[in-house]
Amino acid sequence: MSKVEDFLTPAEEQEIVQAIAMAEKNTSGEIRVHIENHSDTPPIARAREVFDSLKMYKTQARNGVLFYVGVADHSFAIIGDSGIDDVVESDFWECTKDIVIENFKNKKFKDGLVEGISRAGERLKEFFPYDSDDTNELSNEISKG
Repeated sequence: MSKVEDFLTPAEEQEIVQAIAMAEKNTSGEIRVHIENHSDTPPIARAREVFDSLKMYKTQARNGVLFYVGVADHSFAIIGDSGIDDVVESDFWECTKDIVIENFKNKKFKDGLVEGISRAGERLKEFFPYDSDDTNELSNEISKG
């Protein structure tokens, strides 16, 4: 599998968007998923580039999370903005990544992303609870490159 279009079905994409919306119901945090075919840049560095290009740093509390997938490269990374990194335990992203990767190894791409998103949402809720005046600062749609 090397095409972004073949990575997830349209129904699976909608399930991921719904998982993002559900996770964000309980937090002011913002979660995005970006899928692209290939990058010559290492996954974490590429995730940072995508994070910047999607302007995810513009959240009021600096609490954006990006799930990055390189389909042809079989690469994956999760990064959080400085507001989140300042409060979560140092191994939080690595533990979340392990959950996603374990599913990916079994070709359960949608399940891996949904589980990772849910886990990130729970953690965001703890440190960045939803407030009645919160607005959705970033799109929940999957971006593709």
